[in-house]
Amino acid sequence: MGIFAKRLRERADQMGISNSEAARRAGLEERRYGHYIAGRREPDLTTLTKIAEVLQTTPNWLLGVAGAHEDDPEKAAFIDRFANAAKGMNAEELELFVIQAEAIAARKNAKGKEK
Repeated sequence: MGIFAKRLRERADQMGISNSEAARRAGLEERRYGHYIAGRREPDLTTLTKIAEVLQTTPNWLLGVAGAHEDDPEKAAFIDRFANAAKGMNAEELELFVIQAEAIAARKNAKGKEK
């Protein structure tokens, strides 16, 4: 299975929706969406954009394209997962999420200065 098919499933799972619900929200026939999930076909740009919007992510993430800001593909994947998780949070949850991330970064920076 390709990265696109894998990420379609992954993101729908993260959102707690079925593949058929994702297809419905994107205005696609279940059978057509099923081809994408199975890795038999890939959507055109318009459809890809529509699917990404429904899944609250980016076409680049769905296609496995690393961000231009990151040279390390593994780190870029984690940043994308971080961003996708944040999209499903309310403001209060997001604030806690950011505070935790900032605390981890500050701790790392403080340790680096001690050396």
